[in-house]
Amino acid sequence: MELFGVKLLGLSALTARKALLTIVFTVGLIGLRFLLLAIVGAFSRNRPQQRFWARQTLSIFMAVLLLLSLLSIWFDDPSRLATGVGLVSAGLAFALQKVVTSLAGYLVIIRGRIFRVGDRITMGGVRGDVMALGFLKTTIMEMGDPTGEPLSIWVHGRQYTGRIVTVTNDKVFEEPVFNLTRDFPFIWDEIRVPIPYAADRARAERILIEAAEEVTAGAMVAAQPHVREMKELYEIQLGSLKPRVYWRITDNWLELTVRFIVDDRSSRDFKDSIARKILAAFDEAKIGIASATLDVVAFPPIRAELAGPGAPKA
Repeated sequence: MELFGVKLLGLSALTARKALLTIVFTVGLIGLRFLLLAIVGAFSRNRPQQRFWARQTLSIFMAVLLLLSLLSIWFDDPSRLATGVGLVSAGLAFALQKVVTSLAGYLVIIRGRIFRVGDRITMGGVRGDVMALGFLKTTIMEMGDPTGEPLSIWVHGRQYTGRIVTVTNDKVFEEPVFNLTRDFPFIWDEIRVPIPYAADRARAERILIEAAEEVTAGAMVAAQPHVREMKELYEIQLGSLKPRVYWRITDNWLELTVRFIVDDRSSRDFKDSIARKILAAFDEAKIGIASATLDVVAFPPIRAELAGPGAPKA
């Protein structure tokens, strides 16, 4: 085919047939994927983890099947296929480095069981729950940070901020991925309470322990099976789950730190309940919360002079 004397690539019968087969196969595989996803959703309605792995396996299988179908349609000569694969690989290595790395990251996430949909993770500097895992990116519902950092996080607790963040999968090769709920969905948290040295320290410690035990009793029971599982899987001893108080001597007060175990998703609610019980018990026991004070022990001599003629001097 020529246009204004310029020879253009023509559409032969063989090319048209291959293009038509490509469209038919693609549409058919997309329809088959939606059908299989509907079947998986129906049989795993109340089993989110099984549904997640079934969808991931189905997505990989359909992608491989589509790739093989396209190769069988367009490359009927093995020598041409080898040449084409070589050229495509060279182009991908140069122009699509991030895409290839993200795809490799996806395989590492799946094969290494780094996280799955529903897990609470920190990845790429983003904290939150995994909403979706794709070939190239992970979608996270962001949560706040109790430390108050970074400054863009205005929620000072492990609760949703409302922002949905997308992180590319290549981040698994660049920095650690923290998973808070995969094998052990509990964390140890702390509340620090400063009290004056003159206060009843033993009673203050009992108040902290009793408040923490009352609030976290259910969490301690629920965590026991996970503790045994962690020991079987990783040979790690997590120690006692009972609350404990640690003392630290400072220049101004005695700092009591109560350490307790909580469900990560309810950490802020647990801390709120414990803090309320501690304050109520402190008020009843007449134990105050210490604060920074300055004691003045002596005054320097003061000399004042009145200005003007005839003014007396002091």
